[in-house]
Amino acid sequence: MPESLIQEQPAPRVTLLRINRPDARNAINLEVRTALAARLETLAADPQTGVVIITGDEKAFAAGADVKLLAERSSSQVAELALERLWAPVERFPKPMIAAVEGFALGAGCELAMHADMIIASESASFGLPEVKLGIMPGAGGTQRLVRAIGKFAAMRLLLTGDLFSGTRAFELGLASEVVAAGTAVARALELATQIAALPPLALRAIKQATLQGPEQPLDQALAVERRLFQSLFDTSDQKEGMKAFIEKRKPMFEGK
Repeated sequence: MPESLIQEQPAPRVTLLRINRPDARNAINLEVRTALAARLETLAADPQTGVVIITGDEKAFAAGADVKLLAERSSSQVAELALERLWAPVERFPKPMIAAVEGFALGAGCELAMHADMIIASESASFGLPEVKLGIMPGAGGTQRLVRAIGKFAAMRLLLTGDLFSGTRAFELGLASEVVAAGTAVARALELATQIAALPPLALRAIKQATLQGPEQPLDQALAVERRLFQSLFDTSDQKEGMKAFIEKRKPMFEGK
């Protein structure tokens, strides 16, 4: 059996994780969930990885969850699966993560993309949270992340109908960071990942932490988090190098220290 999750190193400090279940349109089964959780836990501690790209293939990023796994289970049996434990390493991944979306990103696939810090969407991409058509609802953050990304009224329109929407529409709504020509999402994600991976890792982590934590708190508390993280970076070698290089008008050499 081929690996359901393929890891590649397309550029220095950039790791690409490719979901590889083409016969199932890359639907996220337990094997994919488990492999993704394990890889991200490893990559979080890997000093050679600065940015992670998650993608599928040209036909599907990930076309939902494995319905056969869930179809005959009761509510208690679904709870016993504790799927949230496998989403946790994705949610708390501390480094920049980019989703490169071609084709279908539906249900759990759309939720996976929304866990990323940036979504690069192909014009031919097709997003959606169609769980309502199966008699259920999104269960891996779809209702919460979508409304935070695009607002209540646009989110309700999509959640209550289960309608699909294009990569171009995702960009117009503010869900996608960029929309690119069909077949170029991974290439564009790699360009961005390479650019970001050359920047100081501790500052990148602090920016991600502040940006994700802030909206969950009152403004004064969010500003306190930002201020604490900002001040902490002045104890890093990269801050000294970055400012010294700026003054000396040369390219900085960041070491992640």
